[in-house]
Amino acid sequence: MELNEKQNGFLEMSIKAIVLGIILSLILAGANAYLGLFAALTVSATIPASVISMGVLSLLFKRHTIYENTQVMTCASAGEALAAGVIFTMPALVIMGYWENFNYLWVTAIAAFGGVLGVLFTVPLRRALIVEGDLKFPEGIATAEVLKSGQKGGAAIKSIAFPAIGGALYKLGAAGLYLWKEAFQAAARVGGTVAYFGSNLSPALLAVGYIVGINIAVLIFIGGAGNWLVTIPLCAAGGIELKDAAGNVIDPGGLEALDYATKIWEDYTRYVGVGAMVLGGIWAVLKMWKSIVAVVKSGLDAYKMAGEARVQIPRTEKDIPIKWVFTLIIFSVVPIFILYQVVVAEVSVSIPMALMMIVFGFVFSAVAGYMAGIVGSSNNPISGVTVATVLLSALLLLMLMGSGAEHGPTAAIIIGGVICCAASIAGDNLQDLKSGYIVKATPWKQEVMLIIGVLAAALVMAPILNLLMTAYGFEGHSSAVGDKALAAPQANLMASVAKGIFRGGLPWDFFFGGVALAACLIILDEVLRYKGSSFRTPVLAVAIGFYLPFKLSVPILVGGLLNLLISRYQKKKRMSAEQRESCNRTGLLFASGLITGEAILGILLAIPIVLMEDERAIALLSEDIHEKLDLWLAVPGVVLMLFIIFWLYFTVRKPKEN
Repeated sequence: MELNEKQNGFLEMSIKAIVLGIILSLILAGANAYLGLFAALTVSATIPASVISMGVLSLLFKRHTIYENTQVMTCASAGEALAAGVIFTMPALVIMGYWENFNYLWVTAIAAFGGVLGVLFTVPLRRALIVEGDLKFPEGIATAEVLKSGQKGGAAIKSIAFPAIGGALYKLGAAGLYLWKEAFQAAARVGGTVAYFGSNLSPALLAVGYIVGINIAVLIFIGGAGNWLVTIPLCAAGGIELKDAAGNVIDPGGLEALDYATKIWEDYTRYVGVGAMVLGGIWAVLKMWKSIVAVVKSGLDAYKMAGEARVQIPRTEKDIPIKWVFTLIIFSVVPIFILYQVVVAEVSVSIPMALMMIVFGFVFSAVAGYMAGIVGSSNNPISGVTVATVLLSALLLLMLMGSGAEHGPTAAIIIGGVICCAASIAGDNLQDLKSGYIVKATPWKQEVMLIIGVLAAALVMAPILNLLMTAYGFEGHSSAVGDKALAAPQANLMASVAKGIFRGGLPWDFFFGGVALAACLIILDEVLRYKGSSFRTPVLAVAIGFYLPFKLSVPILVGGLLNLLISRYQKKKRMSAEQRESCNRTGLLFASGLITGEAILGILLAIPIVLMEDERAIALLSEDIHEKLDLWLAVPGVVLMLFIIFWLYFTVRKPKEN
């Protein structure tokens, strides 16, 4: 039902929509920060936010509209998107030793400026990418369908609420009460090499695999298997030299097999993934450069024509005025310059850094928005383009500051942090605007709501990161708390690349091996594209698999296989397009629930750990029992994971009745 301007203003961007949007933005920011640091993957919160919004508004208010749901979803999803930008870069400043903890003002400023710029950069792109373009924006379309179905009832709430409870209970039993293991892994010396296998038992990772689908899940697994089952054993067989933090050579015979394999991964083989990510990010930019230029030109031309004609623009086509967009972007250079000046204390460097940030930020925001239109926000390779940004920024800063610059790596990370936040928000913004376009929401109100969500989430990112660091710590840093340490692979990657450019020490042979691997994958992907194959080989999926601990890729593969199994069941039963869409929507909501429940519980578990200064603060089984039972404690986790798999399968394969 179309509303007139006055009604729409009241029932669209209402007080209750703003308040609920802010609350959900804060919650989803924390949940996605945990998930990203834990698994190196983030999942779009657009659909969960829309479902939660419908549920809350239905329970608390008799009168609410699809437009209010759209605005709440837009504001809430900003928290998830901003968290991705922050966690991929800001922990690197702690890992490198520049910060002892997360500085509140710095984290807030970087997140806020980057996020708001991401919104502003995409305003000129909306018309060309969404209205006139042929990009699908898959999650945007799916969210619009969820919003429209919500007008008919709240059945979708159950599809996300019960799995969320299940995911939370699983996390509580494994990571809180210590009733079973969250992961199992084993390694052994075989001849002159080392053999390894392991798997995480996380419903959230299973859900990630289900959402990204079999193609991406297989590629992530191939990357992990190629590293841990092939490259690491070959390095061990070749007697690769290992050193400790002080530079002393380590005798491999004095290490346990698992520690030996992990040390090879940390010092050498994960840089194959680094090289592949860098070339993959650069390739993504080069491949889409002509499209980006055409999109920007088309968007600006459309605004120019509308201004010359002095026509009344319909409500559904009104964006934030373009003159305000450019004015805000120009004025943002000043505070960004001040940020950089505090770090490098050289005006001759700070000014190029600020200008570099604006140029790189716009280009990579356009890339992120374009990619979101193709593969969706969950699959958007933000980390890859950020690696490329850090690498290029570090090389340019190296020319300006010299190799002996003390704060050169820090400056490169800060540039990457602002751009990563901008690119992440850009992809999310356009996805939300696609949903709004379908349901006839007002674009400028969505853009304002997104800015509100960004600013709200920016205010809590530093406390959330400090909480997670205190409770779990980060791998590669002194804060690491045993096996519970969060992997933070992208942040470790950014730190390694930035330091390697300025101080040397990067294993360049492995890095360029990754570049060569990426080149082969790019060629293969182009061949597959030419042949019209449904299976493709995007570089960044393999690269991140190569970089991650192998145990994380196993449940992702299982989730992808489950998605494939359900798809084949649909074909076998010859379901109609509507029935398949119903099943797929239910599966997406179910998987989102698993992720949301486990991630939120992970945040909540951090509170007693910090307060009691004990990682086993509420454990029911002692550490001695865990050591004695060892792998036997993985059995309950495996059984429960199998239950969740069957629960998901039998829930999703039957279409819901309308």
